[in-house]
Amino acid sequence: MNASAAIANVWARGAGPEARGDQKECLPSRLVPLAPRLASTRDFAMASIERYEASTVPVVADLMRRVLGENGLIALPTESFYGLAVAPFDEQALDRLWRVKGRSEGKPILILIGDGSQLGPFVQSIPPAAHVLMNAFWPGPLTIVFPAAIGLSDAVTAGTGSVGIRLSAWQPLRDLLRRVGPVTGTSANREGMPPPTTAEEVQHSLGDTLDLIVDAGPTPGGRPSTVIDIRGPIRIIRDGAIEQDAIVAQLAVHGLFLDTDSR
Repeated sequence: MNASAAIANVWARGAGPEARGDQKECLPSRLVPLAPRLASTRDFAMASIERYEASTVPVVADLMRRVLGENGLIALPTESFYGLAVAPFDEQALDRLWRVKGRSEGKPILILIGDGSQLGPFVQSIPPAAHVLMNAFWPGPLTIVFPAAIGLSDAVTAGTGSVGIRLSAWQPLRDLLRRVGPVTGTSANREGMPPPTTAEEVQHSLGDTLDLIVDAGPTPGGRPSTVIDIRGPIRIIRDGAIEQDAIVAQLAVHGLFLDTDSR
């Protein structure tokens, strides 16, 4: 296996939530004070749950900013499953994330953005193919693997020199990230366990390790995002919600082609 294929394999294994789970209605709990949740010595109190509603976006976003600004760890809903969010440039929070996940070394962490203007700090360049795909499929279930910006933490890139980024089409997530800024998007489960689809499931499995759970009800589940690497030959490295034929068609309009031989 050559180096390019090896990196693609890493992204195929580590690009965020991708298993299925039963959807159940969740019941919000009362909030607990934030300060004890952020202490270096954990007190095993359960994470607070804040209910997402369209009318509460400013309040929830303000609470998220506060938590993230104090090295906090948040579970929040995505278009598939609940994910774990930390500030992507916060080394202390990234270390917490890895320990909570029990994640194997060598797996990169997805970055979720709420607006295309948030892309810049994470990427070294935006190749022409990326512009085509972003215009065609963002917001939507397409994770694009870019050349990572110099200085982006190995805790995010896993030493691959690449970073996977997605602009979600799911309104609750975009509403929050437009206000809060980019966050990590790895699934809210320990390594090897199925990802959760409700805040209740998150609290049951990880509640004593988190600072905040944003509850928007059951997430849609379904197929994971398609992951595509545009750093050299354009390659799909994980099949997902956007079909290959749709990608091929969009690229062809601009004289670009998908490399299917190296899959």
